[in-house]
Formats: sequence, structure tokens, C-alpha cells
Amino acid sequence: MQTEFDTKQVNRKLARIATPIAIQGVVSATLTMVDNIMVGLLGETELAAVGVGSQLFMVHYLVLFGILSGSATFMAQFYGTRDMKNIRKVIGFDATLLAVLGAVFFILTIGATGMIVSIYTEDPAVKVLAMQYVRINSVSFLLLAFSAPLEMAFKATQQVRIPMVVSAAVFVTNIIVNYILIFGKFGAPRLGVAGAALGTLSARIVEVILNAYYCFRESNEFRGSIRSFFGWDPELIRRVIKNATPTTINEFFWGFGQTMYVAAFSRISTTAYAAYQAANAIFNIFNFAAFSIGDAALILVGEKLGEGDMEYTWKLSKHLIKACLLVGTVVGLFSVIISGPVSGVFKLTEAGRMYTKYIIIVLGATMAADLFNGLQVAGILRAGGDTKFAMLTEMTCVWLIAVPLAFISALVWHLPVHLALLVTRIEIFIRAAVVGKRFISKKWMNTVITDL
Repeated sequence: MQTEFDTKQVNRKLARIATPIAIQGVVSATLTMVDNIMVGLLGETELAAVGVGSQLFMVHYLVLFGILSGSATFMAQFYGTRDMKNIRKVIGFDATLLAVLGAVFFILTIGATGMIVSIYTEDPAVKVLAMQYVRINSVSFLLLAFSAPLEMAFKATQQVRIPMVVSAAVFVTNIIVNYILIFGKFGAPRLGVAGAALGTLSARIVEVILNAYYCFRESNEFRGSIRSFFGWDPELIRRVIKNATPTTINEFFWGFGQTMYVAAFSRISTTAYAAYQAANAIFNIFNFAAFSIGDAALILVGEKLGEGDMEYTWKLSKHLIKACLLVGTVVGLFSVIISGPVSGVFKLTEAGRMYTKYIIIVLGATMAADLFNGLQVAGILRAGGDTKFAMLTEMTCVWLIAVPLAFISALVWHLPVHLALLVTRIEIFIRAAVVGKRFISKKWMNTVITDL
């Protein structure tokens, strides 16, 4: 079925889908920053403990997101044919797989908390508080198994306002419970780090309840009985696993690569490390907003590939690239302009504030290219099931170019942190050339749901 390409209609649809996703991203990034500021008021030991305790949750989230990103290809393409039955099957499989994953992480955190925490710190005071944080929050691994697949399904079926509303409720819950329990307000005990863990856990519980409510509400497009989410077709599961395996590996090693940048830049100086962390916390607010266009691309391109309309898909994808470059340029320029004032949000030395400003400038100046890569890898290529190529490209560029450059810049050339980061960002432009060539080849334009 061929559909006429209407630019104005596409822009309206893109705005309708990308705006709630952008708001959700900004809320999530702001929550993380506010969370850190609240815990930071307790002291450096407490802040370090929450940072250490969060490492395992970050690893879990990367694996979880990789699995769901691979599954989202099928959800989006099934939505193109309005096949709600198979969308429910994919959700049920994801929930089951993530429940097993969550159980493994839960058992690890309960049975080997001390050993896990010791990987990240040798400070006894930090270790005690981090173990407390991890144990209390470990139930979150199981809760995410049910809320995360539903959130992805709401996005894939273009019901994007639901995740936005849920994230707002999670934000409010976390902030309120944190405030009460961290600082002992309204007659509650002052629990410190334990209060922060309980705040996060409370927010996860609210997240599950709200997602379940919206899932079984009559207006939900993929609403069905609990039984309808199970009884999977072996061929469907085989294809989902084949597509999701590269995305899972991709997300895990990409995230691990980000920690290598931290390892490299922290060896320049403590001030450099603090500035890099502060700049990222601030810039992530812009990043999450801009990268919503990548999520929107996966949804929109996947829908059209599911319909089998290749001509429209090609026109749509080219239009999304233009929008992406425009958004990346505007948001990047804005972050450069306000880099000075926002660098004073955190309590840093004068040198730390200067480095923070320069790091934000580097990130903003290279944002358009970075956003183009995100659109291609996590949006367009992934929508067409071209996940293996995306994985190989990203892993090669990050691990064979960016990570070595980070360590060479920091330890051999002894560059200031902002210049070391600038050298590392060379990788972004190399990756952009590779994925751009892949896009032009049209080899990514695949319908993965044929005969299902």
C-alpha cells in the first residue's frame, strides 16, 4: 500500500510522538540530578555510596534496554499492520525474560552484596552504606520486568502520553519520599542513604501499578486478557531473540565504554573527574530531550516497514534526518550559549566550573553528529532489524577508537579534560560516515514480521 508523503502531516505526527518522549526524558534526567543533589547534602560519603550502589542497577538497565530495543522493532512493525495479538505475545515474552533476568540480579545482590560493592570501592564507610542501598532497592530488578515492557509497548503503539504521565508520577513519588525519609521530615525517621533507596523503590512500585492500570484500561490499543500475553509462536520468539541479541550486546558494551571514559578522565585529576560528571548531569537534560527523535524514528519507521510501504519509509527516513540535524544544531547551540551560567549549579572550584563549561561546549558543538548517530543506530537501522550492523559499527568505533583515544589523551598527551574529550569525540564523526553510508545503501529496509 503506497501512501502519499505529506510533510506537514509527518511533522505533526513527529511532534505528537517526540514531544511526550522528550518530556519524559527531561523528567528522568532532572530526577537523577535532583536525587544526587539531595543525597549530596548528607555528605560526600553518602553521595559516593549511592553512586557505587547504582552501578549494578545501571548494568541491569543496559541489558534490559537492549532486550526491549530489539523487541520494539517487532512491536512497531506489528503496529503497522495493527496486529495487537502478536504485540501482546512480544510483551509477554519480554516480561518473562526480564523476570528471569531480574531474579538473577536480585539473587546476586542479596547473596553477594559485599563482593559486588567491593568491585567499586575499598572505603569501609562507603561500602556499608552502599550495601544498604543495594539490598533495599534490589526488589526493583523484579518490578522493572513488568513495567518496562509495557512502557516500550505504549511507545511502539504511539500511546506516548502514557509513559510521560507515569514518569511524572514516578518523579513526584521519588522526590516526596526521598525528602521525607532522607532528612526525617513530618515525624519520619532520618534514614539517609536507606531513605534514598526506599524513595526509588516506592517510585518503582507506583510505576508498576500505573502501567498495569493503563494496560488493562479499555482504551488501551493492545488490551487483552493476561492469558493472551502468553502462548508464544516459536518462530516469533526465534526472530525476536535474533534481533534483540545484537541490541543487548550493543547497549551493554556502549554503556561499559562510557565508564571507560570516566576511568580515563578521572586519572587527569579529581577536579577534571568532578567537572566531567557535573557537565554530563547537566547536558543529559538536553540530551534526553533531543534524543527523543531517535525513539520517534523507531516507532514511525517501524510502523511503515510493517505496512510494507518502502517508498514512504525512504522519504520518511530522509525527512527525519533533516529534522534530527536541525534539532541537534539548535539544542547544541543553546547548550553552548548557556554553558557559563549552568556550570555553577554544582559546588565546584573555580577550575572545576571552568572545565564544566568547556566540556558542555564540546558536547554541544558535536551534538548534531552525535544525534545523527543515535537516530541511525537506535532509530532507523533498528526499526528495520539491521541490529547486527549497528552493533558492530558502534562497538568498533567506541572500543577501537574512542576508548583508546580517551586514555592516550589523558595519560600520554596529558591534555586538559575538555580537550581530551574533544579528541575522543572524533569517533562520532567516523561513526556518522559509516552509518550514513549504510543508510544510503537501503540494506536496513527489512520487514521482520513477514509470515508471522
